[in-house]
Amino acid sequence: MAILKQYLALCWFQSNPLTLPRSVDFFKQNFWFYYIVEYFIQVNMVDDPVESFYEVSLETALTFLFIGIMLILNRSLYVFIQAATAFLFCENVVAIFVVPVIVWLTTTDDALSYYTFAALALWQYALIAYLIQRILSINLVASLVLSFLYFMVTYGGAFALAQVI
Repeated sequence: MAILKQYLALCWFQSNPLTLPRSVDFFKQNFWFYYIVEYFIQVNMVDDPVESFYEVSLETALTFLFIGIMLILNRSLYVFIQAATAFLFCENVVAIFVVPVIVWLTTTDDALSYYTFAALALWQYALIAYLIQRILSINLVASLVLSFLYFMVTYGGAFALAQVI
């Protein structure tokens, strides 16, 4: 429970992911939670469980690849577990709020559900930019650009590759 509280501070932009404890078990738990929630969201959007499986698998692989390349270029691959856990954990926290909003959005088509979804997407974007800024020790503009690149590579890349497959 203590490690959960330490990582939760990331979601309020208060902690440095590099100073958080390295726990492979916590990483695995976050990985499985991330995979299951992303799969649920994807099946809800696509209605094809096989295509959703491919796309979420590609998205997860591209996430790890992006983090790995980012850390290799920064010569700090030794913090991969902390960085990947931070990315997954922050995405999981946002996903906890996104899932009910997606259900609300698809069942009611209310304008407020779209605004709430957009606010959560913006929070997720800001969290990823914050993580990149803290991990790479770069300025805000560069982290915002890399965060945009992260979303294009992981989500856009997974969608494009899934269409090819």
